[in-house]
Amino acid sequence: MADVRTKPSVFTEKFGVFAECLLTGVWIAVASLGVVTYPAAFAAGARHLRRRTGHVAGGWREFVADFRVAVRGGWAVGLAGWGAVAVAWVDVRAVRAGLPGGPLVGAVGLFAVIGLAVAGLRAAAVWAPGDRWRTLLAAAGRRTVLDPGGSFLLVGGAVLVVCSALLIAPLAVPVLGAVAAAAVAVEERRRRR
Repeated sequence: MADVRTKPSVFTEKFGVFAECLLTGVWIAVASLGVVTYPAAFAAGARHLRRRTGHVAGGWREFVADFRVAVRGGWAVGLAGWGAVAVAWVDVRAVRAGLPGGPLVGAVGLFAVIGLAVAGLRAAAVWAPGDRWRTLLAAAGRRTVLDPGGSFLLVGGAVLVVCSALLIAPLAVPVLGAVAAAAVAVEERRRRR
């Protein structure tokens, strides 16, 4: 009997992308276990999702290959990210200690960490092998400021992960893929404008 292939329905295709996002979230979580490897994990996840939405074949092996390339410079970005979190923690401690100017310093520190996280997500969303993280982050920082709508969408995605983790901790793992997909979508939206 002849092999008859039909084009998948729009629902099937969209649900397939959603399922791929959840699976990618698990891959990102596993790749982030190295603590400083989260930028490389998001970059590999975003590249995987770009391949998927572009109808280019790719799976776990391609994700791992991308992760290995991204982690070469990405570990330093991850280390700097944890340094920024430590500075924000010190700011929060200053606010709680009642130091003069503490609330202002705390607010500035919190907004800076949020801005850095958004810039990191935007940089990871456009990463490709051969790209330098410093260049990606500089351009992503500009896009973070110049595209506030997209930046707020990513902040909302991060809030979703935190709320998911607070309500049902295991749900935060697959939702990481949805955040990577949101970053890819925000960058695609900006590119098309």
